[in-house]
Amino acid sequence: MTPQYSHLLPPTWKSQVVAWLDEDTPSFDYGGFVVGEAQREAFLLGKGSKRAVLAGAPFVDEIFRLLDCIVEWHIAEGDEFEPIKHIATVRGKARHLLLGERVALNLLARCSGIATASKRTKDLAQSYGFRGIIAGTRKTTPGFRLVEKYGMLVGGIDPHRFDVSSMIMLKDNHIWSAGSITAAIARAREVGGFSLLLDVEVRDEDEANEAIAAGADVIMLDNIEGNELSSVAQRLRNRWTGEGKKFLLETSGGITEDNLRERAIAEIDILSTSSVHQSVPHIDFSLKIQLPPR
Repeated sequence: MTPQYSHLLPPTWKSQVVAWLDEDTPSFDYGGFVVGEAQREAFLLGKGSKRAVLAGAPFVDEIFRLLDCIVEWHIAEGDEFEPIKHIATVRGKARHLLLGERVALNLLARCSGIATASKRTKDLAQSYGFRGIIAGTRKTTPGFRLVEKYGMLVGGIDPHRFDVSSMIMLKDNHIWSAGSITAAIARAREVGGFSLLLDVEVRDEDEANEAIAAGADVIMLDNIEGNELSSVAQRLRNRWTGEGKKFLLETSGGITEDNLRERAIAEIDILSTSSVHQSVPHIDFSLKIQLPPR
């Protein structure tokens, strides 16, 4: 069964769409005054120059629903398309189509850009033989995280923790403030309970061993690269085999498509990177109102 990612969206997500429309038209709609309310049909076109993944359809549907327009999709969420592609047809009053146009296109461009970059990175890693998890990060745009995490899911990768409440992550500042990795983990376990995984950022092999000994679930080998990454990961596996410690190894920090091969190695369970959602190229879309037949 094809996954319906829209079923993941929280009950309050539609209020964000209202806020987007409020932001774009806070007072008078001067352009709408010009075009009036004649019924029109508009073609949503996927443009650009490269193959892309469509993501963000539920948000577009809601934008136009609020404006009494109907969207008919011609490809499914998550499908790839070659430009120039007739993605959807939108029907409604001319001024309503134009009220939703820019909000919908901006949303679709960003979400599809993230899905496209996510799929491309996952496919590339798998072509190198990597069978672990490709994940995003929490380096998202304030107020737009829901859309960006949604784009990662449609692109086929793990969105990583959604917020600071989703998983306990202890980074360098947490550890320095607590005094040590062991102290930070002990304090986190006091309040985190059994249901939250504990991900600890480490700078070297000694810190990794301390985190494993203290009971971390995920060891983030931050900015450890090249042959050192493989060597450290192998030694950690060998050191703790048979000790009853279960943990995952994560590589993170500065990962791009250019250096993906050296980080997507068999010894690693999770590869997390913000390159799939931060500063990714947007996918170009346009909405063109069709002239009525003469």
